[in-house]
Amino acid sequence: MTKDRLLGRDWREPIPYPDPAIEVIDRRFRPCVLGGAALERLWTGARWAEGPVWFGDSRHLVFSDIPNNRMLRWSESTGEVEVFRAPSNNANGNTRDRQGRLVTCEHGSRRVTRTEHDGTITVLMDNFEGNRLNAPNDVVVHTDGGIWFTDPGYGIIWNYEGNKAPFELPTRVYRIDPETLAATVAIEEMEKPNGLAFSPDFSVLYVVDTGASHAPGYPRHIKAYDVVDGTRAENGRVFCDLGGTSPDGLRVDMDGNVWSAAGWAGDAENGIHVFAPDGTKIGAIHLRETVSNVCFGGVKRNRLFMTGSQSIYSLYVEAQGVPYV
Repeated sequence: MTKDRLLGRDWREPIPYPDPAIEVIDRRFRPCVLGGAALERLWTGARWAEGPVWFGDSRHLVFSDIPNNRMLRWSESTGEVEVFRAPSNNANGNTRDRQGRLVTCEHGSRRVTRTEHDGTITVLMDNFEGNRLNAPNDVVVHTDGGIWFTDPGYGIIWNYEGNKAPFELPTRVYRIDPETLAATVAIEEMEKPNGLAFSPDFSVLYVVDTGASHAPGYPRHIKAYDVVDGTRAENGRVFCDLGGTSPDGLRVDMDGNVWSAAGWAGDAENGIHVFAPDGTKIGAIHLRETVSNVCFGGVKRNRLFMTGSQSIYSLYVEAQGVPYV
């Protein structure tokens, strides 16, 4: 009934409490759910929304609209959406570094950039050992300032999200040293490394593998790696397997729960899947759209922002995201 009721939702009408879009599968998820908070659709109008990142100092959310070659900004104070950057080089994933600067993965230019406080853009990496990167996808920053990003190459498979081109490098996870900007290969065993996030103590790195295509038989799991000396990822193992559902971007809360965007499996599975630290699925937030990515924001880091295929959603929860600034 939860999913059926959600399918008929009219966003112009009030939503009953508790919101039927929120599903408690395991009692461990119940403390995260606020009975008096409902799923909100903040905006719609993208072709493929991605890369949400929260700016608490100015109370706005920046996100990418990859096919439209733009980045947008939603204001918490006004509720309005405006262009943040266009063209954006088909920007995808975004985060902030320890100094609060925006770090962005760009499909079109096949590079990772940093937006300085004065608005100038610094290229952090666009090649490795003389070959162009595929199409950087998602990015996170360790407490030591190291920048970790995935390079699955979705931006060169089609012209829709970048520029179609041959692969010059294997699909990998890289780490960029914050001081020297020297890059090293962190992971080279995944079909299509996609979303990634650190555990609350930054000792574990979670990485999504979305596989080579959306056909059956390819990886649909999230892997966990031990972070050694802040610079290496070792002991990779499957954290959870989503079966026929494809995970994408993800974030972790302060209790170690993993909140993964998911979709490409129909209305029953589209939305957010929440996993306890032991890999057990404990909850879900159901949406009609495939969800590409997620982040925590708001004054108390307890507002979950979700980029759907075409829309931006939010939900207040009784959980706080791991801070990245």
